[in-house]
Amino acid sequence: VHSLIAAKKVVSAYTPTYGGAAEAVMKMAFGNFLGFEYSADLTLDEIFGYSYGSFILELADGVECTCGAKVLGEIVAEPVLKYGGKSLCLGKTYETYAGKLEGVYPVHVKGEDEKVETIGSPSDKYTRVRTTEHFAKPRVLIPAFPGTNCEFDTAKALASAGFVPEIVVVRNLTSAAVAESVDYFAKAVKNSQVIFVPGGFSGGDEPDGSGKFITAFFRNGAIKEATNEMLKTRLGLMCGICNGFQAIIKLGLVPYGEIIDTDENAPTLTFNTIGRHQSRIVRTRIASNKSPWLAETNVGDVYNVAISHGEGRFIANDDVLKQIIANGQVATQYVDADGNPTMDIDYNPNGSVMAIEGITSPDGRVLGKMGHTERYNPGLYANVPGCYDMKIFAAAKKYFE
Repeated sequence: VHSLIAAKKVVSAYTPTYGGAAEAVMKMAFGNFLGFEYSADLTLDEIFGYSYGSFILELADGVECTCGAKVLGEIVAEPVLKYGGKSLCLGKTYETYAGKLEGVYPVHVKGEDEKVETIGSPSDKYTRVRTTEHFAKPRVLIPAFPGTNCEFDTAKALASAGFVPEIVVVRNLTSAAVAESVDYFAKAVKNSQVIFVPGGFSGGDEPDGSGKFITAFFRNGAIKEATNEMLKTRLGLMCGICNGFQAIIKLGLVPYGEIIDTDENAPTLTFNTIGRHQSRIVRTRIASNKSPWLAETNVGDVYNVAISHGEGRFIANDDVLKQIIANGQVATQYVDADGNPTMDIDYNPNGSVMAIEGITSPDGRVLGKMGHTERYNPGLYANVPGCYDMKIFAAAKKYFE
């Protein structure tokens, strides 16, 4: 099996579970809604019987099976499952499969057909901010809180772009350890050009919501002062992805550009409309590239990105929405297969208002987004075609050159 895959003779593969080959083939067919016709010499026991430890391989055109495996059948263009002269409509089969537990484990929510405006704010409409200091090797602080799980991916991506990343572990076993972490981080900010708050589940997303531990840390007087000074005086950059985005929006860093005391009128991120965690590849469209982080993109470009969160739904009142749209602060929107912003949960996994995935500070130097752009590496996600490299790290590096 490994040799066949290495030789690119296998298009797709699956391991049968409790439903045997029948369940495995059905799920493989759901992937792109191509049908399947079983070989006539197979028995129902062979199709539905347990086959733990085996593999189902879809071979490339012209490749013959020479490893002694049993041929299950052939892929057909018509979206049906065929056996013994009978057929099942693949669409109806999927509806039955997905709808069985819809009442307790929903896959759809209300309002998915709501129309969404396509936001477009080209860079020539705004003046992109420039730094007054230049660094060959800009330093980046990456705070790792209890529950953070993306610090190493983030550090690798930044280092590959030419930054010098430093992961700072925030220790909280004792009050003394917390004080030491605060003191070290506040001093380190003064010698850094970028703060990058990575994803994860800091503090277990407790109590009652995400990012609270991170926001408490950054609201410490010394850290707040150092962070605001880095951004406002030294014109540094800051980014928060996923859990990091949850924190910086609650701090006011997006969309306001500095750490402030937010009120009920401030935008925030809350629980997904589906009521549970979502993990998948989504498509996002560049709505504004005024941010230095997005300087290598063009408005209208569409990028695939991995998401994994339970609280990613962006919400804001009408006044805030009008302001951030007019100011070009909406960075990215979730879009469907045709590149259109949508509330369809298959593409907008959390139900964000206006399908907003990421926003920036007024000058664009602080970016917050839900998608894990830092996780991309060449060779990953080979089974989901699309462009993944948004070049946010390369763009940020050029900002300091």
